[in-house]
Amino acid sequence: MFDKDQLIKNHTRCLYFFILAFTVFSLILVLIFKIGVFEQDEIEEYQLKVRPKLSTLAINPNWDNLKYYQETISKKKFLQEIQSVYSEGESWKLAVKINDNYVDLKTKANNSTRIFFSKKNSSLKAPRFWRKADELPKLIRSTSKPLSNISIVIDPGHIGGEWAKMEGRWYQINNSGIEIKEGELTLEVAKKLKQKLENLGAKVELVRSEKRPVNQLSPIDFISLAKEILKSKGMDSNEKNIKRESEILFYRSHEIRRRAFIINKKIKPDIVICVHFNAESWGNPSSPILTKKNHLHLLINGNYSRSEFGLEDNRYHLFIRLFQGIHSEEFKISKAVAQSMAKETGLPPYKYKTSNAKLLDTNEPYIYARNLLANRIYHCPVIFLEPYVMNNKEFYDRVKLGSYSGFKTINGKKRKSLMDEYTDGVVNGLKKYYIENRN
Repeated sequence: MFDKDQLIKNHTRCLYFFILAFTVFSLILVLIFKIGVFEQDEIEEYQLKVRPKLSTLAINPNWDNLKYYQETISKKKFLQEIQSVYSEGESWKLAVKINDNYVDLKTKANNSTRIFFSKKNSSLKAPRFWRKADELPKLIRSTSKPLSNISIVIDPGHIGGEWAKMEGRWYQINNSGIEIKEGELTLEVAKKLKQKLENLGAKVELVRSEKRPVNQLSPIDFISLAKEILKSKGMDSNEKNIKRESEILFYRSHEIRRRAFIINKKIKPDIVICVHFNAESWGNPSSPILTKKNHLHLLINGNYSRSEFGLEDNRYHLFIRLFQGIHSEEFKISKAVAQSMAKETGLPPYKYKTSNAKLLDTNEPYIYARNLLANRIYHCPVIFLEPYVMNNKEFYDRVKLGSYSGFKTINGKKRKSLMDEYTDGVVNGLKKYYIENRN
């Protein structure tokens, strides 16, 4: 006998399973699409090759972007910065040829591009996503939010967690007690700093908010490139060397480049604050050497060597920074923060004894120009902090004390917690700078 109700139930059940199957299939397609797009964003095949005139894992420069900087910089300013800031000695002459009205810049291989200097009274501005202090909305004098309308990214240096030992930014005394992991300390500073800056009105994002890398790859993905690099250096491709090289590619080179992608393409802030701690050689991380040395310095991009000028991507990022006028803002903010940090911490300036960094102003002993990957490929002013020595005895004791309110007596002196001292130094410097320069 024909059962109409049963037939309807069967049709309903079939329709339900069809909708369920279609939904699952659609979700799978979306997931595949997202993964495909993400992987494409993550790294390109050509980056996983050794290219003699490009840095490891560098993205191929798009030299067409320089056309947007025609007539945006004076000859005087260009010469001043390329010579005094960006070049170690006369290295700049390998890539730059100056004429009366224009400059020829070395691009790829033996090619060059011509950029004309700005004309007198020119109002053309260099395109960029970040804003100088005097380009921000003016402040009301009585405001309690002096950092309002400012977009800030905080980049907690290194990774920490299970990667701390791989990074070589870890030690523990006699395999007992607390573990010092730079990537975890920088994250702790970053989170506290974020809160304090937001209280002053800033819009703040952390490029890393967990004890894990921002990139989705692993050292295994870099094994083939590691072998190529070892071969190009004339080194043995044994298991130990391959492992070490592939790890460096993963946690240092690619990780920083991935952070640059997030900063330059997604967030586009006015400034980046790179949180780090310095260290002296500590030997065996399980039985480290604790030192009495303790110091402070900040790094801004510059001082490119001859070999660095020889790399195509280095030149590209240098020219982008120069044409955008990043150095001037970067130095002024770093100056304000350095003075505040010195007052807050009481630390003496670190003094470089190597040629890879140079002091730009003898009146600012805490600020050095040095060409690091992060302060080169982040396309906005970068405040790169290197306070304290992680294997300093007092530093170790202060980390053990953890977070606390107010002051505690340490070596006969009343001190804030290490994290408050660090963050207050940064916050007070930024607050002073923007109050003075926004109006």
